[in-house]
Amino acid sequence: MSDTTYADVVAGVRAAMAAYTHALDDGRTDDVVATFCADGTFESPGLGTFEGHDALRAWFGSVEPRQPQRHVVVNTHVDTWTAQEATATSDLIFLLMGDKGWSVLLVGRYRDQLHYDEDSGAWRFHRRTAEFVTETT
Repeated sequence: MSDTTYADVVAGVRAAMAAYTHALDDGRTDDVVATFCADGTFESPGLGTFEGHDALRAWFGSVEPRQPQRHVVVNTHVDTWTAQEATATSDLIFLLMGDKGWSVLLVGRYRDQLHYDEDSGAWRFHRRTAEFVTETT
């Protein structure tokens, strides 16, 4: 990516986040895993750390949705960037459909390290950390 601008990086990072979120909410485990580098890691206190495609596939496959859900990612800020690497922070609202309609299940924050994959022309998560700051019942 020669002549890469901040806007280019932000667009690519947001595209990776959207691909991850849509696949996660749709229960498409292989598509979730594809948003990570081969040595990518997902980490969340209380849930664990999962590194590499096999571990990621096992984890995300174990949490496929059983009812409609939405991960709403907002306030994304790309903190640092080059043409090959970026870090970003985003807020997360997790909605779940229940008998009485949609409700907020939790609120959290993603902290991401992403790498640009020249072969696919897409940004991939190298490390994704999810921290939940509020849980509701």
